[in-house]
Amino acid sequence: MKESFSTVSSYQSIEEIRLRKAALQKEIEADSAKIDEKWHSLFKKPEALSKSATPSQRISGIISSGAGVLDGILLVWKLYRKFKR
Repeated sequence: MKESFSTVSSYQSIEEIRLRKAALQKEIEADSAKIDEKWHSLFKKPEALSKSATPSQRISGIISSGAGVLDGILLVWKLYRKFKR
């Protein structure tokens, strides 16, 4: 479904336009800050690799990474066997 973003607003003065522009600028800056925070959280170093991690956290991190690698290898192998023509 396509949304219509064109809303008709009737402004009576330049000051109203300036106030609306300032409000929109604040919203844009807030959205930009949220996007920036989420972007940086994507590339955050895992806690299991930090120096303050306990040995059990490190072991669970290694097991989790190993399981992910094994899953990826199995996926590649299955795709290779399916499409090897």
